[in-house]
Amino acid sequence: MKSKFWYLTKNSLSRKINSPWFKIVNLLLCILIVCALNIDTIINTFGGEFNKKTKILIIDNIGTAYDVFNSQINNSNILLNESEEKSAYVISKYDKTLEEAKQEIKDNDSIYIEFNPSEEDVISVKMLSKEYIDLKDMTVLTTALNNTRSAFAIKKYNITEEQLEQIYKTVQVDRIYLDENKNSSEENSTIIITTVFPVLILPFFMLSLLLVQMIGAEVNDEKTTRGMEIIISNVDPKTHLASKVVAGNAFVIFQSLLLVAYAILALVIRKFTGGNLINNGLNSYISGITNEFISTSFIDKLSYIIPLVIVLIVLTFLAYSLLAGVLASMSTNIEDFQQLQTPIMILSLAGFYLSMLAGFFKGSLFIRIISYIPFLSAILSPSLLVLNQVGIIDVIISIILMILLLAWLLKYGIRVYKVGILNYSSKDLWKRMFKAMKEKN
Repeated sequence: MKSKFWYLTKNSLSRKINSPWFKIVNLLLCILIVCALNIDTIINTFGGEFNKKTKILIIDNIGTAYDVFNSQINNSNILLNESEEKSAYVISKYDKTLEEAKQEIKDNDSIYIEFNPSEEDVISVKMLSKEYIDLKDMTVLTTALNNTRSAFAIKKYNITEEQLEQIYKTVQVDRIYLDENKNSSEENSTIIITTVFPVLILPFFMLSLLLVQMIGAEVNDEKTTRGMEIIISNVDPKTHLASKVVAGNAFVIFQSLLLVAYAILALVIRKFTGGNLINNGLNSYISGITNEFISTSFIDKLSYIIPLVIVLIVLTFLAYSLLAGVLASMSTNIEDFQQLQTPIMILSLAGFYLSMLAGFFKGSLFIRIISYIPFLSAILSPSLLVLNQVGIIDVIISIILMILLLAWLLKYGIRVYKVGILNYSSKDLWKRMFKAMKEKN
C-alpha cells in the first residue's frame, strides 16, 4: 500500500511540475519579478532617465537666501539617507533675466526659484517650471522654502539661540503604565507590527487558495476523464486522498521556493547592472524595522511565537487540502467545485482583512473568539499574539481546535470521499453524502 501511495504522490507531483502551463507561468513569473525589481535599469536602457537630477536655478535678490535654501536641501538629503553626490538636486545661482530663465527652463526642464525681500511676509518666492512638479520634489522644495522663511523670520525679529531652542524643543513625556507588564518600547513598535505582519501573512493566504484550487482541479480532471475508475479499482480511496494532500502541499512548498529564487536572481542581476535605489531603500527599511524589534521585548517572544505559528499553519494547510479533496469528490465538474470553494475563499479573505485591522479590536471579546475558528486562526491568531491581544493559551486552543477539525475531516471526510469519488450525478448528492457520513467504515 505504501508503494502505491508514493507512486500516486510522485505521479501527481510530476504531472504538476512537468505541465507546460507550469513552466510557462513560472517563466512569466520569473521575468515579471526580475523586471519589477530592475525597473529603473530597464527605463534607463530604453532611453529613460530614471536617475536624472533635478536642476534648480536660484535668483537671490536677498543676498543670503541661496546659502540658506541650499543648506535646507542638504538637510533633506540627510533625512533621505542620501549623500551630496547622490542628491536628486543640482542647485546653482542664476544671474540672467527672467525671459532667459524661461527659455532655459523649456530647454532643460529646470525649476526656477526667485527670492525677494518682503516687508509683509519676510520673503517672497516665485517658482517657475515647464510642467507639473512631482509630489516628492514638491514636498522637498516646499519644506526647504518654509524652513528658509523661518530662518529669515528668526533673524528679522532678533530671536536668540536660547529662545529658538525653547521654541523647537520637544516635549518630554513621562509615560506611566498602570499595568506593570506594559512598557514604552512595545507601544512604539505596535504600529510597525500591525503594518508588517499582514504582509508576512499574505503569502500564506495566497498559497492556501492555490492549494485548494489545485487539488480540486486535479480530482475533477481524473473524474472527468474517467481515470478515477481505474485508479480506485487498484487503490484504496483513503490512500488516493492522502497522496493528493501530500503532493499538493509539496507542490506549494516547491512553488514558494521558486518565487524566492526568482527574487534572489532579480537582486543578483540588479547588483551586476548597477541598480541601487530599490536595494538601498529595502535594506534601510528592513534595517529600521529590525532595530525597532531588537530594542523591544518582541524579539524575545519569537522563540515561542514562531513554533506555534508554524504548527498552526501546517495544520491549516492539511485541513485545506482534506477539505478541497472532499469537496472535489462531491462535485461532478470543475464549475460545481468553483461554487463549493467560494465559501472557503470568502472565509480566508475575511481572516486576512481581520488580521490587517487587528489593532482596532483591542480588548474585544469578539476578535478573540474569532481567532479560535479553524482556517481563520492561522491568519488571525499570529497578528493578535504579537499585539498582546491574545496569549499563548489562546493560540494553543486554536491549535487544539484545528486538530479536532482534522480528526473530524479524516473520520467523516473519508466516508464522503469514498462515495463521492465515483459519483457522476448531482441528483440526491447531498442526501447520499449525509448518509455516507453516518455509515461506519
